[in-house]
Amino acid sequence: MTDLRQWDGRPYHSLDYELKKRFGEKVYKVALEGGMTCPNRDGTLDTRGCSFCSGAGSGDFAASKKLSITRQIDDGIRFISRRKQTGRRFIAYFQSFTNTYAPVEILEPLYREALSHPDIVMLSVATRPDCLPDPVISLLASCNKSKPVMVELGLQTMHDTTACQIRRGYCTKVYDTAVESLKQAGLEVVTHVIAGLPQENKRDFLQTVAHTVTCGSDGIKLQLLHVLEGTDLAWEYQNGMFSTLTMEEYLDWIISAIRLLPEEMVIHRLTGDGPGELLLAPLWSRHKRNVLNTLHRKMKEQCVFQGQTAGQPLNGKEGQNGK
Repeated sequence: MTDLRQWDGRPYHSLDYELKKRFGEKVYKVALEGGMTCPNRDGTLDTRGCSFCSGAGSGDFAASKKLSITRQIDDGIRFISRRKQTGRRFIAYFQSFTNTYAPVEILEPLYREALSHPDIVMLSVATRPDCLPDPVISLLASCNKSKPVMVELGLQTMHDTTACQIRRGYCTKVYDTAVESLKQAGLEVVTHVIAGLPQENKRDFLQTVAHTVTCGSDGIKLQLLHVLEGTDLAWEYQNGMFSTLTMEEYLDWIISAIRLLPEEMVIHRLTGDGPGELLLAPLWSRHKRNVLNTLHRKMKEQCVFQGQTAGQPLNGKEGQNGK
């Protein structure tokens, strides 16, 4: 690491930097639809999903599960290439819902087909920590021998009280065990965390971020809470049961999180954009580029870089409870 703590011109270890380092060029994700559902939607745990989840797919390009994985990849690459300058290296990203929630006999052909595509250099699988039985982890480990495999876990919060409120459907110990099992199998782990969940303050959020580090997650996605139309969270918001973060609050929380993350941890996301047609709040999040530009400016002004407070207890400025 350089003395200036710069990762390709930024004061944090971004996914873009990491992928360029690994593969020698910018690498984009191709979102794939594996036809999965979720135990929080099919009646196993619930039928309503998490309170914040609209059930809509994310990303600009929505693949159809009626198409083969190969066709989805080809279509996705064409879509990305029309909008961005790309090379010939992409990540196969099983994104929607819970992409390990099926028997191995169904999962293996999907994963193997994605990995066999000549332009795919990595497999990324988004899932829940409670949907990783031993046979599935063994399958992922086997795939990892062909091309790198990254497993994304939706933790959102380490606080079980909040998890119950948002209907996550499992306790945090399940996440801890999943990370341990995946790491023992030699797999790369990325953890999703949400800032601004109802009744959580800055300290609660930073405790969750710190927990992902303690458990050994290789990467993290820091996501702003979006209130989407048609969700139970929207009903709570419209009835004044909680408020969303202002842009200033969000940037303050994110800067504190970046400071406590160790230098080697890859930051996959610093914000996000909910489906425009469904987004109720916060409306400032529509302007993602402005959010990121403001974040970078503030980090430069404050001389902030990733790892600045890594390993330190959450006290003082970093542990303030204000929202």
